[in-house]
Amino acid sequence: MSPPTIDPAANLANVAAELKAALLEAGRSEDAVQVVAVSKMFDAARIEPALAAGHRLFGENRVQEAQGKWPALKEKYPDIELHLIGPLQSNKAKDAVALFDVIETVDRPKIARALAAEIDKQGRRPRLLIQVNSGEEDQKAGVAPGETAAFVSACRDEYGLEIAGLMCIPPIDDDPAPHFALLAKLAAQNGLAMVSMGMSADYAIAAQLGATHVRVGSAIFGSRQSA
Repeated sequence: MSPPTIDPAANLANVAAELKAALLEAGRSEDAVQVVAVSKMFDAARIEPALAAGHRLFGENRVQEAQGKWPALKEKYPDIELHLIGPLQSNKAKDAVALFDVIETVDRPKIARALAAEIDKQGRRPRLLIQVNSGEEDQKAGVAPGETAAFVSACRDEYGLEIAGLMCIPPIDDDPAPHFALLAKLAAQNGLAMVSMGMSADYAIAAQLGATHVRVGSAIFGSRQSA
């Protein structure tokens, strides 16, 4: 039995329609949320239909994987905005600053220092988001909610970084709504405009609770097992 045909362009339209309905219900502007199409583990052939349909925001988890496919795509579509949404190691800061337009996973002083050095060296300033470990899970990266304000201040004052927003990944078995509400509150308290939260299973909830960006992969590109 052949696998089902995946139509990223049609799937993007479905996501947009669901977001519009959720935003309308929440009393937010229908253009309040942007979709970051998460293309990790998918090749250019799967990504191209989304690009052809006009979508330009994409997310990748790994620097090395992104280097293998996005430089050529960016050359063809210069207005692509590429987000790093996976963990960043300090030895990859140089490559991340060179390739990505948004880095969503600033999560500790070592990474902040490495990014500051590369931004100064390269003269390229990707937008930076701090990852908040909203569930305070031991195995997950991110700043504890209670330490967010101090880390935002340190990034600004000690490392000279411009912080654009916050992101989170709620615990997989938790109701995501309290985590989303917390992240939006922390962003507002720290004067941060970008709030990246919500994935394929819960992006509509995130949109209603203050997200500006949702990270949607399988609902657009299908199961990664069939990629």
